[in-house]
Amino acid sequence: MTTPLVIKLGGRVLVDTDALAQLLPTIARLAKLRALVLVHGGGDQVQLQLQQLGFTSVKTAGQRITPAEHIPIVAGVLAGDLNSQLCALAQQHQLNPVGLTLFAGDSIRCSPDAARGAVGVPAPGNPQLLELLIDRGFIPVLSSIGISASGERLNVNADLAAGAVAQLLHADLILLTDVPGILDARGALIELIQADQADQLIADGTVRDGMLVKLNAAVQAARASRRSIAVAGWQDATALTRLAKGEAAGTRIRL
Repeated sequence: MTTPLVIKLGGRVLVDTDALAQLLPTIARLAKLRALVLVHGGGDQVQLQLQQLGFTSVKTAGQRITPAEHIPIVAGVLAGDLNSQLCALAQQHQLNPVGLTLFAGDSIRCSPDAARGAVGVPAPGNPQLLELLIDRGFIPVLSSIGISASGERLNVNADLAAGAVAQLLHADLILLTDVPGILDARGALIELIQADQADQLIADGTVRDGMLVKLNAAVQAARASRRSIAVAGWQDATALTRLAKGEAAGTRIRL
């Protein structure tokens, strides 16, 4: 099996079905070159659904606090509505998708993050199911819902989930976001970040909020898999193609 490529989808691309429909042909072309796994979040959709039902939802350091009573809603949005919608669109592009949760086949194991409620900290588990699907020509599409050892459903940050999947499969990882990559204090793209530079970028406030989580996920995956990781904008389809070929685009995180 060739080195798989894990692509994390999130942000407005999951809200805008037209944008997603424009991105999927690029992913379909990549699927002819690389074994692919898609991991998705859906924070905007979760936030909207919670608000419509009268719940208040907050984030700290770019990650959502999820009280246990929110989990049926979060799981319904991520593992139900969004996962099925993404799989339906992927099927239209002949991507042969299989919709899964993180815990399907014990792929990703989670420990509860007690400070954030029903939130999971993901770690690689058993790769057998994902490897089997990839070997048979399927594309796993994973929602960021995990479970604890006791069977409690957990909301998992999708960037961290994608990083754990990349570690599991010793895969390359591309985190797609709403901006061209990780930006410096002046708003300019940082093309390369060495893993040991990440702490300073976080400490001085250059990287914060949601991008802080992406950088942490990328560094963890780079250290575990010994492969370079990329953060790039989903709006630029050529960037995704270049990254899949190992060429420069977005921000690269390396050891």
